[in-house]
Amino acid sequence: MIDVGIITGSGVYELPTDGEARVVESRFGKAEVSIFRAGPWTVGSISRHQKNHRHLPHTIPHQAHLTALRQLGARAVLSTTVVGAVDPSVHLGRPVLFDDLFFPSNLLPNGAECTVFTEPGDPMRGHLIWNEPFAPRLRRKLALATGDLGLEAAVGGVYGHTNGPRFESRAEIRWLGTAGVTAVSQTCGPEAVLAGELELPYALVGFPVNYATGISHSRTEELDGLLALSTEVLPLVMLRTVEMLEEEDLIFDHGYVYRVEGGVGLRKG
Repeated sequence: MIDVGIITGSGVYELPTDGEARVVESRFGKAEVSIFRAGPWTVGSISRHQKNHRHLPHTIPHQAHLTALRQLGARAVLSTTVVGAVDPSVHLGRPVLFDDLFFPSNLLPNGAECTVFTEPGDPMRGHLIWNEPFAPRLRRKLALATGDLGLEAAVGGVYGHTNGPRFESRAEIRWLGTAGVTAVSQTCGPEAVLAGELELPYALVGFPVNYATGISHSRTEELDGLLALSTEVLPLVMLRTVEMLEEEDLIFDHGYVYRVEGGVGLRKG
């Protein structure tokens, strides 16, 4: 059984401390999890894209990933993603610790609704209601960890999710900009939603490697260099954050699932 889940993105296909490999099966399919110790905690790590970047964004089995971590006993999830900056004031190469989400489609890559509540009559079904989608306590620990590593992070920002796998057009980036999106990628909206439905605190650190279409021109060599840097920085941030976690950080208290077993307005007592 594990305490904390980690989901890593592009370029981070394994962590330096990866240990026992486990295949976890659920009604949503299989997930490959590596289990190891970090500080006082047992960690289960998932490579979102898998080795050799097997999955593009539209084939990632998000439901299987989050359900596997929950089945293994995870009480919180930390996640990484490389992002394109929508806000022109964002500094490339400076981690962003998001505090809000723009994901209006609420769809999985296959077009299905983004939810674990897929069965009619499931007694656990309900509506996820957030104060915010990213866990404040975990974000504070991410901020402490980045500072401890000598990194300057931007604390706060809106993560924008698009389905991909193509990149966004200029018009779509302008739309994201009007919604206040700080940076965008194609993977983490479903994770935040599914983690919330499973009542798992979830935090996301983004690493800006380029400016989104129409914001500013990014040179290929600069993009390659920042992608390489992300593979060094993000594993360190994840592992240092886990080492700093305390019991209270694993509490889901920034939202709840409003359950409707028995029907709305039909409850007694």
